[in-house]
Amino acid sequence: MPEQLWLPGLEAPPTPTDGLFFAVFPDTNTAAGIAKFAQQLCTEARVRSKPLAANRLHVTLRHLGNFAGGLPDQLVDAVKQAAASLALAPFTVEFDAVVSFSKRPRPGPAVLVGEDGVRGLHVLHDTLEVALKNAGFEPGPEFTPHVTLAYGMPWAERRPAEPACWNVREFALVHSLLGRTKHVVLARWPLAGGV
Repeated sequence: MPEQLWLPGLEAPPTPTDGLFFAVFPDTNTAAGIAKFAQQLCTEARVRSKPLAANRLHVTLRHLGNFAGGLPDQLVDAVKQAAASLALAPFTVEFDAVVSFSKRPRPGPAVLVGEDGVRGLHVLHDTLEVALKNAGFEPGPEFTPHVTLAYGMPWAERRPAEPACWNVREFALVHSLLGRTKHVVLARWPLAGGV
């Protein structure tokens, strides 16, 4: 049997197993309503896609990376310290439209978005970015507040949706077990201060 050619430094990188991100979750009743709406979208589109479960619905404030073999403890500690420095008051959020997050005409995620109703999320995100920058982190990508409803959905024009509203009283640091559709909340911070 011939030997396989091996070149040092050209090994495939390890497959990521763990993700880390900051998120805001809807309350239980709002999440149930959003999940029902997502199911309706999947049914209307006649696709095999399944909506996200109500307990997985969230707004990602800041993705912090994907890692192989577990989360780096030093990183987790650093982002926890940065998050603990925030002092913001609770606010209300409202998503009132559904849109495709894909290039036309390719299938992709269907998501809830909003205009004026998501301003509080922008303030929370921007404040968190400042805290992370002060802790030595590079700036994150552009922030577009959204709630993913389902993946593999046909492309569609933006359209109005029945508003999904809730009071944001906290944000969380989440460990995503990649490929296992499981999120574990590592820490939560209440919004109790003033701007």
